[in-house]
Amino acid sequence: MSHPDPTPDPTSGQTGGFAALLRTATAQEHQEAEQSGFMGNLLGGRLGVEAYADLAAQLWFVYAELEAAGEALAGHPLVGRFVDPALFRREALERDLAHLRGTSSWRQQPPLPATEAYTARLRQLADEWPVGYIAHHYTRYLGDLSGGQIIRGIAEKTWGFDRKGDGVRFYVFEEIGNPAAFKRGYREALDRVGAELGEIEQWRVAEECRRAFRLNTALFQDLGDRYPLSA
Repeated sequence: MSHPDPTPDPTSGQTGGFAALLRTATAQEHQEAEQSGFMGNLLGGRLGVEAYADLAAQLWFVYAELEAAGEALAGHPLVGRFVDPALFRREALERDLAHLRGTSSWRQQPPLPATEAYTARLRQLADEWPVGYIAHHYTRYLGDLSGGQIIRGIAEKTWGFDRKGDGVRFYVFEEIGNPAAFKRGYREALDRVGAELGEIEQWRVAEECRRAFRLNTALFQDLGDRYPLSA
């Protein structure tokens, strides 16, 4: 998994706001996620396209829950500022999976235990602490707009997917014309929300960001167990 803000953006104007806090607070978890054996093997070309398809299938469960919660929280005074249909990935994942695995066969595979834990946490936040949902929204979507583009390029090259076509649609944000500008605006929105939350609640959200990275790392570990490399 890539970090939502892998490096400070000199044009963003952020020096010490909420967005910067989230970036720096998750540095260790980011490194651990990047060092996932499964992702290293997948992106290094040591695993087949079936492992890539399985990752997409597990992510479908995550985004189905993430976006159902987002739709339910769209009217929330703080969370609603981040809910944007231009970011939604569920339908793109469905198109990718139809291409990779057939129209409906992928739906018959149950989620991995780590995926179930991930989606359960998203449901819990939507019910009990909506502000905590922001941590997962930030971690997933800004990560997709950042390092996710590197994954897309590797997938296109490794498995011969058409650029922006079926198989990599998850990483293609057709309704976001300028991803860099979008991410700057997102960080600015984070800083405005952070000012309203106050310091204690900011740190609670930062801790939830750490948890989001750990949930993703656990998902990669489960996939790594399913796709071990032969000795």
